Amino acid sequence: MNRDLTGYRKSYEKSFLEEANLPDSPFILFSDWFSEVEQEGGVDETNAMTITTLGLDHFPKARIVLLKHYDENGFVFYTNYTSEKGKAMANNNKVCLSFFWPNLERQVIIKGIVDKIEEEKSIAYFRSRPKGSQLGAWASYQSELIDSREIIEQRLKSLEEEYSEKEIPKPPFWGGYCVQPIEFEFWQGRANRLHDRIRFTNAAENKWIKSRLSP
Repeated sequence: MNRDLTGYRKSYEKSFLEEANLPDSPFILFSDWFSEVEQEGGVDETNAMTITTLGLDHFPKARIVLLKHYDENGFVFYTNYTSEKGKAMANNNKVCLSFFWPNLERQVIIKGIVDKIEEEKSIAYFRSRPKGSQLGAWASYQSELIDSREIIEQRLKSLEEEYSEKEIPKPPFWGGYCVQPIEFEFWQGRANRLHDRIRFTNAAENKWIKSRLSP
């Protein structure tokens, strides 16, 4: 395998960032960008985000999860508590989120502290999920080794029979996490690789300091 990718080129020219035109709160800017990306179209899942954790093997690992709620308290997603990332977050609650929205040539990187959300909120969200997704949460012992796909498909079939006529409870090993940001970086692609990068650093409660980073 030997592929030369040096010919890949793209000029970023859709927008720009100027400090004077930005809100004082990074949450407001994030919400504005999120809405603009949705309205522009061309992104299948605007809420898809990469979460990076430091694993028990001391290697960082990144994977895509789906953002399910955000406000000034943080960014909420759901997963298996005993998964590889669940164990990593239990051991080290410093994580990084990133969103890449190529339709508007934008990226947002968020450093933060992650914690489990209240059980009641996890239960409420679980009940809102399609039945197949509810059963899938029970069927998969996420990140554990399995000998074949047939094993998990048989497990799902058994669960479908067990819960064919009754409510599916939330698994005790599954629920939500909230990432409380301590730093945001907003990246807007610009021509000639002179991209705009604006960092918001948490200085105190509800107070953020803006600074420009070299591209």
